[in-house]
Formats: sequence, structure tokens, C-alpha cells
Amino acid sequence: MITTRRKNEPNDVAAVGKGASGPVVEVRDLRQRYGDFEAVKGVSFEIAPGELFGLLGTNGAGKTTTIETLEGFRKPSGGTVRVFGTDPYKQPRELRERANAVLQSSGLFEDLSVQETLDLSIRLASRPRPLGELLEVVGLTHKRSTLVRQLSGGEKRRLDLASALVTRPQVLYLDEPTTGMDPEGRRDTWRIIEGLKNQGVAILLTTHYLDEVEQLADRLAIMHRGEVRVEGTILSVLAERGDQIAFRVPDSVRRDDLPSLEGHEPDFGVRDGHPRADYTIRGEERTYRAHRAVRQLMDWSEEKGVELADLQVRGATLEDVFLRIADGRADE
Repeated sequence: MITTRRKNEPNDVAAVGKGASGPVVEVRDLRQRYGDFEAVKGVSFEIAPGELFGLLGTNGAGKTTTIETLEGFRKPSGGTVRVFGTDPYKQPRELRERANAVLQSSGLFEDLSVQETLDLSIRLASRPRPLGELLEVVGLTHKRSTLVRQLSGGEKRRLDLASALVTRPQVLYLDEPTTGMDPEGRRDTWRIIEGLKNQGVAILLTTHYLDEVEQLADRLAIMHRGEVRVEGTILSVLAERGDQIAFRVPDSVRRDDLPSLEGHEPDFGVRDGHPRADYTIRGEERTYRAHRAVRQLMDWSEEKGVELADLQVRGATLEDVFLRIADGRADE
């Protein structure tokens, strides 16, 4: 997605800047239909300057369709999409160079070198980043003369990112940007993304790496079957899911003898041949709710004169939330 822009069109990230008032990306009740099939069903979110919004979802959830609409490739069937107040489908020229993307499918030419690839993008931009700066930012300086077909999968993704940064975008769509990278390459890319956020770039990220979202996202949404099922900050999403307390039920304790913890009753199951109690502790006050519940449990165990084997206490993870949504249990 390398394009030219009109003369005198603003393109400085500083012109938007982190902390500027109001979102730069706005999606309101977006709907997309393919014949009788509705792929996106009333999705809404916004992204502010310097903010990274993670868009997660199960396969076929509608993430790619949503991104393609933001990029101006698809006309909404309903609702509105605005980037800097502009309709990307009707006025794509207004957004050239202000928005760019790293797509899932690379458009790299295998027989060009790294430098030749970036030189091509640089020639098409009105005020590009210098070649040396691009190579340094993505860690490919030592590969500048290497042919694209000789790069690893992770290095190709970094070259994709460098190509997207040529135009100094103020909005950046990252679709699976670290696929194929080793752990070191992923963390290097995370540092690049954090740097872009600090410069005021608004970023939309899709990824299957949940730890990536936990590391980078300011807010997130999880889609399933065309709808947003969960949205908010990482802390608010995990707080809603609750804290988990589990232990092996002592042989001397009947199911009906198990206590209520903070008003929550246990789920009862069997693991490795042993009965097990599993509590999900919810509540608006997240900071101390697990502590209070564990204290109640300890008081109960002391009163009953029993020890609790395999006692586990943990907060919810993004994987917990994602899997519940995928299993159709988001409201449990």
C-alpha cells in the first residue's frame, strides 16, 4: 500500500501527535454483507493518536473485512467508517500516505534486493523516510544488498514494515505483522511499534499471538461471527472474566460442604481421578477480591481441619477470555 499524495498535504505525525483530542479512526455500526451473508454485524470502535487497538477474533470473525473497509477497499453495507474525518472508500486520495498497512500477504518482488525494494517505495512517496533510517529502524542494514528471496520469513515481514513506514504514516494497520519471526525478532518489532506509538501513530493490530496484544495494546476488541463480543482495556476485559481459585476436594468433604467465596459457588469436576472445586470470583473491585476469597477459604479449611491439595489462585488470561468467546460462553 504505497501511494503518492497531493502537494502540500499534511503528513507529519507531530501534526496529529499523541494526546491530541479526539479519535483519528472512527468505526460506527459497520456492517458488511456478501449477498445474504452478513460478515460484519454492527461493529463500532475508535482509535486515538498514539493508541494501539488490538482487533482479535476467531477464524471468519470479520477482522479482515473490517480492515479492508478501513483501507478503502470495500464500501460499507451500513454504518460509517472515518479516518481523519474522511471516508476512505469515497475519498482515498485524501488519506494517501497518512495511512498505510502491513498486510498478511506480502507484495514483495523476490528478485529485487532489500535496497531496491525500498528504493521503489521511496520513489513513489512525496516526502519519504531516508533509506538508511528505514533499514536501521527495522534492523535490516546488514541485509541491504540481499535478494528478497534469500530473506527469512521474519526478515520479509520486517521489510514489509519498512515499506509501510516509507510514507511516515499517522495511521498504521498491522495485519499479523510478526508471523514467521523468531522470539528475538518479535520483540525487536514490538520495540519498533512502541516507538511509533510514542510518536503519536494510531495503530490497529490483528494477531493470533495473544501475548503480543497483552504487551502492546491499550484497548482491544474480540470479534466472533461478525460481532464484537468483548471490548475495553486489557485490565477491564480480564477483570470482567474474574479470578480463578481451584483445589482438590478433600476426601472427607462433601460437595454440599464447600463454602461460598465472595458470594460465588464452585464448579465441581474431576481431574486426574480426583474431585476438584473451581471458583470464578467476579466483582467490580478487582484489586483485593481474590485476597478476600482466599482468606474466606483458609478460614473454612481451618474450621474443617482439612488441607487443600493443589491449591491454585490466578487471574484470568486473555486466552481464557478468547476461548470462552470461541466456545460461545462469553456471557458465563
